[in-house]
Amino acid sequence: MKAIGKYLVVTVIHEQIESSSGLVLSTEDTDDLRYQLATVKEVGGQVDSIARGDKIYFDKHQGHDIRLEGELYKVILERDIVICL
Repeated sequence: MKAIGKYLVVTVIHEQIESSSGLVLSTEDTDDLRYQLATVKEVGGQVDSIARGDKIYFDKHQGHDIRLEGELYKVILERDIVICL
């Protein structure tokens, strides 16, 4: 698998998010959050500031899903990334 141009292939990390009082939020509550955590699996040749293995937050309403060899990945553009950890 190889990403092309400004595309990245990522694996979404499903976070367990807690409220300020320590309660774990349900899936319905976290669906309202716009950004999602992921690990970068492949980076296209025109992507400069992101490397394979980086953890990122990206706009979860962008990109598309793809299943390869039984694994589910998300393909996004570099511009959809808001934070690189």
